[in-house]
Amino acid sequence: MKHFLLLFLLSLILSFLSVFSQTNKETVNQCVSAAGDDVIYLKDFIVELPGVTENNRPPIAKNSIILRKNTTYRFTICNKKGSEGKGIIQLFDTRRMIGSSYNPKTGKIYQSFNFQCKMTGPYTIFISFKDGKKGSAVGILSYVKKSCP
Repeated sequence: MKHFLLLFLLSLILSFLSVFSQTNKETVNQCVSAAGDDVIYLKDFIVELPGVTENNRPPIAKNSIILRKNTTYRFTICNKKGSEGKGIIQLFDTRRMIGSSYNPKTGKIYQSFNFQCKMTGPYTIFISFKDGKKGSAVGILSYVKKSCP
């Protein structure tokens, strides 16, 4: 009986992880498609953040990357189904923000933005949710293909 209960709990956990993993794969695939036909997928960033708590700063996911000079990249953000918050993806170099899917002047969140890299080096991707709400999203880093004249 003890082994049966242990086996049952293990199978329950594995089925939960399988469903969770499948949901992530579906969201990543949908977000890669949303990035456009003119890009090559490079990397995804799966983010689940709690909402902001009283007297604290909103949670932010940070990911470090190396980008190459003379390359155009596209940064895309897609919210998972049922996400309370709306995802925002931002790009920083060592000194300042250099790209964002959010325009604070208009309050509009865009799904993607392009970045023409002028210097090879380290960059940081920040993913957060508007107004510090709890949320789940996928960020996609893509290489924008050069068009032939």
